[in-house]
Amino acid sequence: MLICGVLIMLASNGLRLTFGVFLRPISMDLEVGRQVFGLVIAVQTLLYGVAQPIFGMFADRYGAVKVIIVGAVFYSLGLWLLSLATSAFDLYLSLGVLVGLGLAGASQVIVLGALGKMVSNERRGVVFGTVIAAGSVGMFFFIPGIQALLDMFGWRETLVLMALFVALIPFVSSGLRVKAAGLGVGAAQSLREAVREARGHSGYVLLALGFFVCGFHVTFIATHFPTYLADNDVSVTAAAYAMGTIGLFNVIGAYAFGAAGDRFRKKNVLTLIYASRAVLMTIILLVPINDTTAIIFGAALGLFWLATVPLTSGIVAQVFGTRHFSMLFGVVFMSHQIGGFSGAWLGGLIFDATGSYDLMWAISAGLGLAAAILHWPISDQPLERLSDQTT
Repeated sequence: MLICGVLIMLASNGLRLTFGVFLRPISMDLEVGRQVFGLVIAVQTLLYGVAQPIFGMFADRYGAVKVIIVGAVFYSLGLWLLSLATSAFDLYLSLGVLVGLGLAGASQVIVLGALGKMVSNERRGVVFGTVIAAGSVGMFFFIPGIQALLDMFGWRETLVLMALFVALIPFVSSGLRVKAAGLGVGAAQSLREAVREARGHSGYVLLALGFFVCGFHVTFIATHFPTYLADNDVSVTAAAYAMGTIGLFNVIGAYAFGAAGDRFRKKNVLTLIYASRAVLMTIILLVPINDTTAIIFGAALGLFWLATVPLTSGIVAQVFGTRHFSMLFGVVFMSHQIGGFSGAWLGGLIFDATGSYDLMWAISAGLGLAAAILHWPISDQPLERLSDQTT
């Protein structure tokens, strides 16, 4: 199951993190501004998040495999239609709507939900961290690879190849087949009861608010960082390797911080991650960017890139159990994607208005500090109803 989950994340999340390298060629070829492309990614991110609790609910009830297959079909179809795009509307429909729905189905939330039902709380940090790291392995290999394909064939042909690759996901998903209705830590609880319980838990609310910041950071950087580097005369090759380095070092960060969450309180580790992001983004704002510093910053960003996901998802499973995990984490992840919508769209809007990303880096640093403050008081202890059950 872990191997299949890793492979799905390698393809699904790995390819999603390459969309930023398409900003320049698509916006130039179709004669649309960066704000338009940023808004397309923002729509994708928002739809990915809004649909996530629904897909999660179906996965909890009917199993992860069916949901992943549906998501992969939407994802592949969206990439293929994007290769045929001739207008901004085509971008919204393909890369925005269809890919957004596809990601909600073939996503980390669904994969973690299937695995979480089979893994004890004491090992979830390592297992979840391994799955999240897989997406970053894909990012490390795919971004330079996709850039090479763009240079060789052009963006339309490259997207067709990506669509064919995503179409392989359903064949791998069968390894995540579990008996959904009979598994999951937690009392025999209805969906309505689970939602009411989570809504009344202050830690759950704070976790969702903090995850908004993670989405803001990640989607802003994934969408605009390659172009930010190009604007600062960083070579195309160095920019691609800087993005790839984010993925490589997130393999280290996701696994290491996930493992740290098994030894220390997860909310304290999250506080450290968000505070470190704030410091790093302040440094990026102040230090000149060149080929060397771009790769160094890529490595530093990578350490904290998606390291929040195994910890955040781990807290949800630890506090509420795993019976309704995919739906409950889906709601938290929706907040992440609303943050992603804001980061992608606001990055383009601020650049078009000011001709610079400096204000976005400053906002990102401030949000990182706010998230660190929000995570410190979170209660991450299992609910009393789980005390007599194995977690």
